[in-house]
Amino acid sequence: MLEISSKTNLLEQSTYKYSLQDVEEPNLYREVYPYTDVPRIAFNHRRVPIGMPQDIWITDTSFRDGQQSVEPYSVKQIVDLFKLLSRLSGPYGIIRQTEFFVYSQKDREALEKCQELGLKFPEITTWIRASRQDFKLVKDLGIRETGILVSCSDYHIFKKMKMTRKQCMEYYLQTVSDAFEAGVMPRCHLEDITRADFYGFVVPFVNELMKLSKQAKIPVRIRACDTMGYGIPYPEVAIPRSVPGIIYGWQHYSEVPSEMLEWHGHNDFYKSVTNATTAWLYGASGVNCSMLGIGERTGNVPLEAMVFEYASLRGSFDGMDPTVITEIAEYFSREIGYEIPPMTPFVGKNFNVTRAGIHADGLLKDEEIYNIFDTKKILNRSATVMLGKASGLAGIAYWINENYRLSGSEAVDKKDPLVIALKEWIDAEYEDGRQTTLSTSELEEKIEELSNKRFQRL
Repeated sequence: MLEISSKTNLLEQSTYKYSLQDVEEPNLYREVYPYTDVPRIAFNHRRVPIGMPQDIWITDTSFRDGQQSVEPYSVKQIVDLFKLLSRLSGPYGIIRQTEFFVYSQKDREALEKCQELGLKFPEITTWIRASRQDFKLVKDLGIRETGILVSCSDYHIFKKMKMTRKQCMEYYLQTVSDAFEAGVMPRCHLEDITRADFYGFVVPFVNELMKLSKQAKIPVRIRACDTMGYGIPYPEVAIPRSVPGIIYGWQHYSEVPSEMLEWHGHNDFYKSVTNATTAWLYGASGVNCSMLGIGERTGNVPLEAMVFEYASLRGSFDGMDPTVITEIAEYFSREIGYEIPPMTPFVGKNFNVTRAGIHADGLLKDEEIYNIFDTKKILNRSATVMLGKASGLAGIAYWINENYRLSGSEAVDKKDPLVIALKEWIDAEYEDGRQTTLSTSELEEKIEELSNKRFQRL
């Protein structure tokens, strides 16, 4: 049958309707995931069109997924970070939502204190067990939307839940019905999407979700959870690993609108940022991230990375304040004691520091030669160099001022006794045969010693 597509305005074959395949044995995609070997990337040479939504945004899971891999944050820390998220998000709410646990008294206290701030963005959502009692708890807290876990691969359905696909689908649909009955908008976390039978279980399940949503007149959000980081962004890759295929498939075969599609990825194979961007490009409005990428195993999609991906794709930060990214990094380091690897893009101590002598010479002549953009303007992080045997008094003073963020009357100059003493120490190091540049940590340690703790290590 032929019909005019409302999306392309072209005459197309009517969309095939997929039905549940209630198999007796799990489909574990052993040819792709042998387990005793590296997962394989299979191509089927089928291309799907790019379809960037009109509106794209970022959501945050720092207080949910992020907290599962670090020491739990205090109530004060959650409130402080929530305020920073709001400032980073800007007036248009590009960082649209952040999710909380609600199980403990501390979780609920933190959530309520953030609610009391009266900030429009990010909207507070939750993540709960799929039970009527928890839906009532969410409703009583005045929360509009909550996440619920709906694991969708046969690894989970057969091996963890000990169910058949049919039993699992019926259980999930009843849970969603309970959410609708409680007047709560469900966000279905389709865990392990990149190992799931997309056309045999996922699409039929999402089709049923969309039917329930229409009946209840309450939207349902679909979150694609690349739990193990298996997603692949390349064109022509086969399902189940194809990020373009997953997003396109839901839009084309389940008629899920872009604003109800969200990507949640992990970084096990170094693809989290690229996969999230790919989800945007192929039709998902939301990408779910955590501050500094903190999360399970190798981490989630770093929120700060997607701020820059957004600006790169849209040509504007659209009201986001990227200098807050630096404040977030400093807060994690100073108040939480989290050690950020120094080479981490945008937030590491050395991300815009050059070590090579020839690079340092170029940077001092014109920082644009070796700096990715105006990091002082955009991130409030000046480009700088590592000190070495060719560093003069002026270079040492510059390094101290930039490293310790000194300006005005607090800034040191080349006549400062500390600068002179540090140069003498540096010269002695290289006279003794040293060849490498000096690390930030050893410079800070020496400065603390030479300044009689006037400057302490950051």
